[in-house]
Amino acid sequence: MDKPKFKFEMYKRLQQRIPQIYSDAKKAAEKLNIPSELKGAFGLTGAISGCPSPLRDDIEKFVAQESKKVVPLSVYVDQIRAIIKEVYGDEFDAAPVNTCEGGLWITFDTLFTPPMQGRGDNYRTRYIAPLERHIHHQAGYGRPFPPKYKDILADRGCTAGELGFYGKRQNNLDTILVPLEGAKYDVHGINYHPVPLLKNVNVESSLKKIEEVAERHQILLSGFASLGYDTPGYGYGDKDENGIPKLQKGIAQIAKKYNVPYVIDNAWGIPIIGNNIKLIDADVMIYSMDKATGSTTSGLIIGKEEVMVPIRRALGYHGNRYGTASSYGKAAYVTMDPGKEGLCGQLAALRAIKENPSILTKPIDDLYEIVVDEFSRIDERIRPYFEINKSYNSGAVEVNYEKSWEEGKLGIPIFTIEDMYSGSNLFQDGLTQMGIIPTIGYDANIFISPGLGTTDNNGQIIEERARMAVRGLVMLIEIVCEHAGIY
Repeated sequence: MDKPKFKFEMYKRLQQRIPQIYSDAKKAAEKLNIPSELKGAFGLTGAISGCPSPLRDDIEKFVAQESKKVVPLSVYVDQIRAIIKEVYGDEFDAAPVNTCEGGLWITFDTLFTPPMQGRGDNYRTRYIAPLERHIHHQAGYGRPFPPKYKDILADRGCTAGELGFYGKRQNNLDTILVPLEGAKYDVHGINYHPVPLLKNVNVESSLKKIEEVAERHQILLSGFASLGYDTPGYGYGDKDENGIPKLQKGIAQIAKKYNVPYVIDNAWGIPIIGNNIKLIDADVMIYSMDKATGSTTSGLIIGKEEVMVPIRRALGYHGNRYGTASSYGKAAYVTMDPGKEGLCGQLAALRAIKENPSILTKPIDDLYEIVVDEFSRIDERIRPYFEINKSYNSGAVEVNYEKSWEEGKLGIPIFTIEDMYSGSNLFQDGLTQMGIIPTIGYDANIFISPGLGTTDNNGQIIEERARMAVRGLVMLIEIVCEHAGIY
């Protein structure tokens, strides 16, 4: 097989060979001896909304127990608030929501958009977001600026147009996207789009650039937003002595200078043991509690009391108009309220993390050892290119292979998030062919986490199953690289 000269030729070859790649993946899976009852029922992460982990016994038991009681929902909300205040301090508050995306929506509309009422024409506002991963979430609530990014979300999601990601854009709100210094935004994938390659982000230069952009747009500036992850593959590998990403701390300082909020999307994050909003000095951090935390389906907004007051008011939590300390009633965003099961599961998960953090940290440690061991056996021609890190924030092990593309050579194929939505991400769809539920595997970065058929009822790793899933990924990467013709 001739080696392709250009990367688009490599991806074209992969597209033409998809049937053969999937056939090879199925044959390779036979060597794993996956039990028939396990095929399609276990995988590389239990932290994806479309296929969350089964509940641990302790959470299931608490939810079942509380479901038989008569308890006002505001009681559960206040108990969640109390845990957050015990951990982060009384100057912080909390608001549980039905989903993390619901939390993002209400936070952006409450804190960043201009007022709708009052005489005269509405003014516009703008918020600044680094050009990083998952921007259809934390950077998707305004119209993109500069205009070269106006179609950047076009091929993401299940639905196009106003009923897709475009429909999230808030009234008179713009998103200023700032490329990070040291990052690369090369075009990759069968669905050929730019990807953010963030391992080599230069924090000092990036913060200087962000501040320059903020100064340019200060008249319209209403806030900053970013992801809350803490791994090198997401651009947050440069940390201070407390393990806090310097990029996030720097953005918080710039936001304070302009007296606007800094909102962090930490969807794949774990409160209490993960990235710390107080040490970052951010205003709001939002979690998807059914992802890495293992709660029932719900989200959680944590933030400084000043900005949490309007958020809680919009949810109907902040007290009745005649004067009470809390409530659970009707307001603008009552559609984002979680139900009893969501609140109970979230409360149980927070208590477990606070009282026994090892229930989540131990499986991460165990999974890390498995991933390192299995990737040590991958084809020696590509073995040096993988960098593996673990994150207590995300409850995950990160596998990054950006290094394979250095020095201008064709490297391990990189698939885009657009590939994921179009069914051409071979590292995800190939695993499905093998009977293994995939994890996110785009932008030269793979997150692997426990929970989906790889842990027992107490959330602890079942080594044989976890190894089987990771080994399947290793075999698939080898197959795809062989068909890509990069050797």
